[in-house]
Amino acid sequence: MRSLEIVFFAICTLLVLLGGVFTVAAKNPIRGAMGLLATIIGVAGMYLLLAAELLAAVQVIVYAGAVVILFLFVIMLIGPTTAETSDARGAVGRYLGAIVFALCAVGALYAIMRFGGDKLVTMPPPAAGMGSVESIGREIFTRAVVPFQIAGLLLLIAVVGAMAVASGKQDFVHGTDPPKDKAKGNPADAIPQKALAQKGQPL
Repeated sequence: MRSLEIVFFAICTLLVLLGGVFTVAAKNPIRGAMGLLATIIGVAGMYLLLAAELLAAVQVIVYAGAVVILFLFVIMLIGPTTAETSDARGAVGRYLGAIVFALCAVGALYAIMRFGGDKLVTMPPPAAGMGSVESIGREIFTRAVVPFQIAGLLLLIAVVGAMAVASGKQDFVHGTDPPKDKAKGNPADAIPQKALAQKGQPL
């Protein structure tokens, strides 16, 4: 049973790492979304190893089943070619950032292995009911009820703000027609007076 858990953890780790790299490195946004989906599934598998079945289900249903699908809908609506943007930075900057990030990851891993002890410590088995719907619901609606309500309020404010910004942009793009007297007037009236003065014409 222990060997099966190690194999399952190795598979989830490969999904997370390879999916994350593929998400960042893929030029096609649809393939990048598939890499993100693989990463989310790997994280859900790690939640299962931690006996957090509810978090694993939420990870799959909410993130894999809603967020990634929403990304795909947006990509298909605007088109893959439109979603691809040219990076103004050169290849040297990107490779340098990747090297610095890899060195930081290796340094963090070395610090954990160096100061964490001579040998790995096996975690004790989780308590009965840990990660279940009942335990998480009791935790949210008792000790964490105030942060839970604040998070919901912040999400509501973000949604209302996004709708207000989108409505303002829509009114700006689809504005009202110009006044009839200016639309039917002489085209020379639309020329700024400063431009006429520079040409030597009387104002």
